Amino acid sequence: MNRRFTRRQFVGTVGTAGAACVGAAYGCGEQRPFGPKRLKAHGLSGDLIIVHGDDPKKMAVTAVEALGGIDKLVSAGDIVVIKPNIAWDRLPEQAATTNPAMVAAVVELCLQAGAKQVKVFDRTCNDARRSYDSSGIAKAAEEAGASVSHMLDRKFRTVAIPTGASMKEWPIYEDAASADVLINIPIAKHHSISRLTLGLKNMMGIAGGNRGKWHPEIHQRLADFATVTAVDLTIVDAYRILTNRGPASGTPADVRKEGLLVAGTDPTAVDAYCATIFGLEPHEIGFVKSAHDLGLGEMDLNKIVRNRIELA
Repeated sequence: MNRRFTRRQFVGTVGTAGAACVGAAYGCGEQRPFGPKRLKAHGLSGDLIIVHGDDPKKMAVTAVEALGGIDKLVSAGDIVVIKPNIAWDRLPEQAATTNPAMVAAVVELCLQAGAKQVKVFDRTCNDARRSYDSSGIAKAAEEAGASVSHMLDRKFRTVAIPTGASMKEWPIYEDAASADVLINIPIAKHHSISRLTLGLKNMMGIAGGNRGKWHPEIHQRLADFATVTAVDLTIVDAYRILTNRGPASGTPADVRKEGLLVAGTDPTAVDAYCATIFGLEPHEIGFVKSAHDLGLGEMDLNKIVRNRIELA
């Protein structure tokens, strides 16, 4: 059973911290409801799409088409948020950030489907301006028609996490929580604390507050946070992967070209499969198991329908 909150439920699930003022930076006169968005009703396939190729843009377009087409998810007038990994001041070839061509491809698809606006942002670890520039994502996304912005402290609001096992509330970025469609485009890479960065881990980039407090219970906290992020589509960039010294590295020896993209609407299933790219089983990644235990998706690869596509 999928226990993520729906956008229609978001008013009713807000705790007092979310409904009341969360500090002067948010404006104490502003009492409007805030909370997790709904998962959009869509006609996308429930299959896992695995694309192998040498053209990241074509791979992204192929994957979305194989799921049924972007028009099954994005409607005219929608506000779409695309959340890549822009956390580090690294070049695309260093495999610490999402491939910019994949981000641009999804931006274009959403706009072609009639999206009113496509927003691209991330809460970076290195300097935001340098990270946005070095990754190539800001330039590629803007040229594709997206609105690219740095995240603002005043736009984080605390929401209740009723089913959380490790945390019961946390600040979340307003633009991500209120979007009509939320698309997660992480890069697959090694991580020194969580073992891997995949889709569920990438959503830390819309979390506010001191994220260092998550580290002692990182796996459960990632799963808890996923119950209120309601990602509609996950597209994992495994074109190049970082195999060691993640999440930043920068050393060519740590980068391996896989030429893969993995996409699906079940974030747990996507991450479960991506673990195998690193020679690991899904249960060996703590946040995958925790997400499965919370009812956020399937981790048993024998129960996941996979559609493999080989591009010439």
